[in-house]
Amino acid sequence: MDRPDLPLNALRVFEVAMRQGNFTRAAIELRVSQAAVSHQIARLEDRLGTALFLRTSAGLVATDEGRALFPVVEHALDTMGRALDRITGQHDVEVLKLGVVTTFAVGWLLPRLSEFHRCHPDIEVRVSTHNNRVEILREGLDMAVRFGAGQWTGLDSVPLLQTPLAPLCSPEIAARLQRPEDLGRAPLLRSYRSDEWPQWFATAGLACPALTGPTLDSSVALADLAERGDGVALLPVEMFRQRIDARRLVQPFSATVSTGRYYLSWPSDRPLTPAMSVFTRWIRQMCEA
Repeated sequence: MDRPDLPLNALRVFEVAMRQGNFTRAAIELRVSQAAVSHQIARLEDRLGTALFLRTSAGLVATDEGRALFPVVEHALDTMGRALDRITGQHDVEVLKLGVVTTFAVGWLLPRLSEFHRCHPDIEVRVSTHNNRVEILREGLDMAVRFGAGQWTGLDSVPLLQTPLAPLCSPEIAARLQRPEDLGRAPLLRSYRSDEWPQWFATAGLACPALTGPTLDSSVALADLAERGDGVALLPVEMFRQRIDARRLVQPFSATVSTGRYYLSWPSDRPLTPAMSVFTRWIRQMCEA
């Protein structure tokens, strides 16, 4: 296809629709009507002679051709955007949009991010938090830090920190816990990962008692409840080191269990931008220090 005939507006609409996974959300981001989005996509599909999306009862699904085209278009638009920034005098800052699981953001990354900005003033890291459920493309992110086993479909990842879990609670509750068996008489706060407490008790050589406490999807919220004296939470110790050092939380027993680690991830078919490469090197060096 000749360059003068490239349907640039339609390609931009396609990129947003792929990232959002929905014509309505794409229309909101582009500040146009949903009909205008549909028209541009239909125009592009007609031009290419192939469907880029399938309209199903479950919603919008990209075809193989759409999935193959997306990273190429996204990379091209990003490259053009950076070139225009340089021409208009905005070349001193490259934006990196990073989604971070809240526990890691609060307990590790944010206190260190000023050091990254000091070393790399030409890169602006924009952090948004999530509860370990994140869709990088749909949420308009470049990369994401999450907790798990490091194997996610369509993503590349590098390991960061392994942070074993241990029971943490208020000093008042800790004073009543002489042996791990005493946990059976304390409210046990739970995350949505239902196997964590059973794994910890197995490590301690005990059967897990019945779990009846609240279930939350945020380790920070669990830590808040534990600090308030509402129960004992199983938490990544190093992410709450500041609270432990201040005696706001206490680790009554030394036994720990590892159920995964934190990883930095990004779409496998997306070329790394200079900012992504620099940030990846920096965060890995910081985690290894």
